[in-house]
Parts: sequence; structure tokens; C-alpha cells
Amino acid sequence: MKTIWQGPIEKIDDYRWCIPKSYKSGMLVDGVIYADEKMLGDICKDKAAEQVANVAFLPGIVKYSMAMPDAHWGYGFPIGGVAATDVDAGGVVSPGGVGFDINCGMRLVRTNLKEKDLAPKLKDLVYGLYNDVPAGVGSKGDIKITGSDEKKLLVEGSKWVVDHGYGRQEDLEYTEERGAVKGADPDSVSPRAYERGKNQSGTLGSGNHFLEVQVVDEVYDGTAAEVFSLEKGSVTLMIHSGSRGLGYQVCDEYSKDFLHCLSKYGISVPDRQLACAPVNSDEGKAYLGAMRCAANYAWANRQCLMHLARGVFEKVFNMGPKDLGMDLVYDVAHNIAKIEKYNINGKERTLCVHRKGATRAFPPGHPEIPEKYKKCGQPVIIPGDMGRNSYLLVGTKRAEETFYSTCHGAGRLMSRSAAIHACRGRSISRELENKGIIVKSSGRETLAEEAPEAYKNVNEVVSVVEGAGISKRVCRMRPLGVIKG
Repeated sequence: MKTIWQGPIEKIDDYRWCIPKSYKSGMLVDGVIYADEKMLGDICKDKAAEQVANVAFLPGIVKYSMAMPDAHWGYGFPIGGVAATDVDAGGVVSPGGVGFDINCGMRLVRTNLKEKDLAPKLKDLVYGLYNDVPAGVGSKGDIKITGSDEKKLLVEGSKWVVDHGYGRQEDLEYTEERGAVKGADPDSVSPRAYERGKNQSGTLGSGNHFLEVQVVDEVYDGTAAEVFSLEKGSVTLMIHSGSRGLGYQVCDEYSKDFLHCLSKYGISVPDRQLACAPVNSDEGKAYLGAMRCAANYAWANRQCLMHLARGVFEKVFNMGPKDLGMDLVYDVAHNIAKIEKYNINGKERTLCVHRKGATRAFPPGHPEIPEKYKKCGQPVIIPGDMGRNSYLLVGTKRAEETFYSTCHGAGRLMSRSAAIHACRGRSISRELENKGIIVKSSGRETLAEEAPEAYKNVNEVVSVVEGAGISKRVCRMRPLGVIKG
């Protein structure tokens, strides 16, 4: 594929590249891409770099418009994009800077099991998870929520489902925002969004969403791994899902509604997909209230998924919760806008930090991470493709330069249609089984869309963020069984 990007790009160091704000009249800040030379080439093969430049037009943007090494073309913002706006200086919020799957995120669960315990029961476990966890387009779960209960769930998030028997109180301690970001406004959510969400709690969804049974096959930081109760040979479970139809509907409606805000507030952006409104405007407040509802729905959804998965593990291994030790390591969002405080030019400023396909990475000692983790930093969960491996990282002090943000995964190399075309005539499930990975999916095309070659090499992505100093490796996990939506 030919390089699409024809604009200027300047090397800052081995892991950072600058698109100067002189590239386009109207850019308020430079663009910064985190990548090595090889990965920069991949990023420049689609419109992601152009989108980095376009995001630099947003009113109130501070420091830089940024992209992580897993960046690729998205809606408005690149997927892998990070930008922060100064709330008190007319800073805006853009639905395109969060994305359609609001609070699509990651959850990592540890167990007392070792790989040798798993081997004889792996197929039973994978089939059990596939049977008991609803997955696929339009999937519906057994957890029915209607009327006033749905509004409570959108405000209380994980707490609501834990209080109703879907998990343990300690799960909340190890979930970002304890599973419910403040400021959710159920009245800002449309009837259509409610309708789409009411039957989807505890459902995996489709596309790149998954449950993955893994084994820790490499430990890089033994001290941090011990804090997270992980060691080489440990079996883990990774859960990737989001806010399902409810979140999609919120983004879709507000993205369209915000088009009128461009003229109303005199905002000029080069792409209508960057439609936005001042954070302090009525429209901005309404979107943030609805977005937070969708985020809380997603945390509740992953909590339900973990509860269902725990039940399958207990049944397959005939073990009680205490012996099984299926404890939540952490749950973190990677499609969200958060109001956070940062020092900008010597002054503390309140910023709206957009992380779209980017993960929060708070450093050791940060007040918003669990007490148990303060000495090593916030866990950062980075999935790879289903044929390679995934990582657990931690945040660093240097990540302040990215508003404590890092990558969120491997990042796509191929579009879904291109991946399906490339995999025609192949059996992806058989290829993976030959590698010792058991896969179950609700559709044949899903496996083609999610074939390993459709993604960048997660090992290279992680090498960049560690080389740049914005994250640090703790351990690597190898896939053994995968359930795809």
C-alpha cells in the first residue's frame, strides 16, 4: 500500500515524531505521533496522521494532538488518538474523540490455576464460556434491566450489578472509577439508546470483543507482578467489551446534534466528524452526562461478563471461588473523555482529556489508583491479536506528557473487508488450533476480520511505549483459548 501522508513530519527522537502546526492554517498546536520508524510507516499508510493534524484545530487544545503507536484511521479522531482541551478557556468535547463504543475497555482476571491444570480441560472451558456468555451481533443476555432500574444502572455502574449478585464488593476497588464515573445524567440518554441497552447487559458483542484464556509466559518486573498476584505459568482471563448498542446510539445521536454547535459557537474544524461543543455549554454538559451513562453501562457489562465467566470456571474445574482465586487485577477504559487536572505552563488547569483507543496510565503514587497498587503504578492492559500475545504494563511519571495515556492494543493493519478477502479459503480456527489455541466464534467472518495478520505486532507497539517511557512492561500473556463475538 502506498503512503497516503504527504505532509511534513519531523523526528523528535527514536519514538516521537512531530507534525508542525505550520502544516495547516488553523492548527493550534503541533501533532505528536509515538512510533518507531517502521510503525510510523504503517500509520502514514492511511489517514491517521491527517486526523492528528485535524484534531489540532479543536478550540482549547493544549500541548499537542497525539497518536499512540497502534493508531489507525477512525471517525474524526484517529483510533489511538489523545487530546486535552482547557475547560475554562473554551475547551470543547467531541464525540469523535471518544468513539462509538464508549468505554470499550479491558478487564484482567487472575486465577490460582497453572497451565498444566488447564491443558486437559481447555476445550471444555472454551466451549463452556462460549455457551454461557452471550456473544455476537445483537446478542441478548439473561440479565434483564428495564425502567427505573436501567437509570440506576447508568448512574451506579458496576456497583448496581454487584449489589444485585453479579460479583463481589472487592471487584469495585480494582475497577477504574470504582466502576462508575460521577456526573452521569440518565435524562441525557435518548429512549432509543435505552431500548438498545436494556437486554444487552452481560453480553460480549461482536467484532474485536472477546474473552481470552491466557497463561503468563514472561515476567519482566517481578515486584509488580507479585503485587498483582501473577507469576510465570499463571492462568489469566482477559475480557474486552464495551457499552454495546447503548453507547453506539449515544455517540451517533450527539455526533449529528453537535453539527449545529459549529456555527452556534463559531467553531472551525476541517472535518465534520470533529463536531464539538464547549465543555461548559448546555450541549457539552448533556453529551458528557450521556457519555458517562454509557461508560457506567460498559463497566457494569464487563462486571457481568466476569461473573458469568467465574461460574463457568467453577463448573469446569469443580472448584469454589476461594480455591479458584479468580480475582480482578484491574479494569480500565480506552474510549472515554475524562475531566482531569494537569499543570500547564506552571498553572493547574482543568482539562477534558479525550482518549480514543488509548488507555489511562497513572504513575506510582497517584491518588486515583488502588492503595495496593500505589507503589508500582496503575495496571495497563494491552491485548494483542489472538495468535500472538498480550501484555500487562504499568503507568509511569513520564506519561504526564501524554496526559497519562498510552496505547490500547495492537491496532489494525487491515480493514475488516480487506482481512476477509485475505483469508478467503482459509480456516483461521484450524490455523490457530495448530498453534495450540482453541477458538470459538459466533460467525466465520468474525474470525477472518480478526485474523492475526489484520493487526500490527503488539510486541512492537509495546516496545515503542516502553522506549518512550510512557509505560513499563510487567508481564506477557500467551493465548490458549479465545471466544469471539
